[in-house]
Amino acid sequence: MKILIANLGSTSFKYRLFEVSAETDTTGGEQELARGGVERIGGQESRVYASLDRPGGEATQIETVQPVPDHGVALEAAIAQLTADGGPISSIADVTAIGFKAVHGGRVSGVARVDDSVLEAMEEMADVAPAHNPPYVKAMKQLAERFPDVPLIAAFETDFHSTIPERNARYAVPTEWLEKHLVRRWGFHGASHRFVAERLMANMDQRPLRAVQCHLGGSSSICWTCDGHSVGTSMGMSPQSGLPQNNRSGDVDPYALLHVSKTTGRSLEDLLVELSTRAGLSGMSGTSGDMRDLEAAKANGNEAAQVAIDVYVSSIRHWLGGGMVELGGLDAIAFTGGIGENSPATRAAVVAGLTDLGIEIDSAANKSDATGERRIEAARSPVAIWIIPTNEEVIVARQTRNLLALAS
Repeated sequence: MKILIANLGSTSFKYRLFEVSAETDTTGGEQELARGGVERIGGQESRVYASLDRPGGEATQIETVQPVPDHGVALEAAIAQLTADGGPISSIADVTAIGFKAVHGGRVSGVARVDDSVLEAMEEMADVAPAHNPPYVKAMKQLAERFPDVPLIAAFETDFHSTIPERNARYAVPTEWLEKHLVRRWGFHGASHRFVAERLMANMDQRPLRAVQCHLGGSSSICWTCDGHSVGTSMGMSPQSGLPQNNRSGDVDPYALLHVSKTTGRSLEDLLVELSTRAGLSGMSGTSGDMRDLEAAKANGNEAAQVAIDVYVSSIRHWLGGGMVELGGLDAIAFTGGIGENSPATRAAVVAGLTDLGIEIDSAANKSDATGERRIEAARSPVAIWIIPTNEEVIVARQTRNLLALAS
C-alpha cells in the first residue's frame, strides 16, 4: 500500500510517499517512492518541489512556482507532480491514507483516524503547542474537505511516552490540575525516539537494554529507555519545555514570568511568545540558534555563543545523569537529529570526563566523515555510543498501516 506522510507548518507542507507492506507490525522493507513539499503557502509564488525515485536508483527532481492559497491546494499541487511523467501514482486514489506526525492530542493519544473528536482534542491543546496544533488542525480540515475518500491518520508524538511511570510523568501540582487540565509530562519527538529505540534493540544483544537517547536539533529532547520503552523524557506538558531549543527557552521557573510581567507591564501571552520565538540558543547568543553558526562564532571568540553552547550541553548532561540513576546503569547513548548526527563537538562535550562512569568516546570515530548508523565509543568503553540517523516518517507510515489493518 502507498501511504503519504505529511509534516505541516503554518506556511509549509512537506511529505514523503512510502510503499509499505500490508502486514502489520513489520519493520524494514519500506520503500520511499518520493519526497517533496510546498513552501510559502498563502502566497502567489509558492515553491512546489518533489524528488521522485526511478528504477535503477535515479531520482527526478521537479520544481515549479505557482499560487498555493492553502494546504488543500498544496496537496493537489503535490499530487500533480507525483502523477506526472510516469510518477509513482496515477491519482490520489492510489494513496491508501495520509499519515500525520501529529504533536499533542491531550486526552487523545496513540494513533487515531482524524475526525471531529480528534480535531477538538487537538484544539484543546493549542495553547501548549501553539507552533504545531493550529496549523495541523487547519490543514487537516482542509484536506478532509477536499479529499473525503482518503483516510487521515494522526500518530501523536506523545504515544511513545505512554509507558513512562507516574513518578517520572507527574508534576507536583494539585491532582485536580492533572485530572481536569491534563497537566503532566507528556513528552514529544515520539516517532524519532521510537525509531532510535527500535534500532538499538535490533543492533544490541544485552537485556535489559538501558539507553539514553539524545534527539538534538532545532528542537531537542532526551529520552530514557529500557528495552525500547520510554521511562522518562525531558520535554513536559508542551514542546516548549525541557532542553534549550533553537529559539525556545526550554524549562524556566514560572515565577520568572510573573516577575518580568510585573516589572515591565508586559502580558503573560507576550512573554510566552518571546520565550517560544526569541529565546533559546538564539536568545542567549544574540546571533543564531543554529549550532553551526554558534560553533563558528565560538571559534572566533564570541563569548555569548560559548555560553549558549555551554548551557545547552549542561542541560543534556543533566538529563544524561538523571537517566543513568533512573535506569540503574547504562548500556548505550544514542545521538540523533541535526545536531546529534552532525556536530562532533556537541557529542564530545556531552560525554566529556565520564570515563569513570564507563563512557568514553573514540575521538577519531567521532570526528570521522562517515555517514549513516555507526558506533563511536572507544574500544574500552563499556557503554556503547551510537549515531543513529532518525526516520520519523517511516515510523508514522507503519503506525498508519497498522491502524488501517485493525480497522479493516
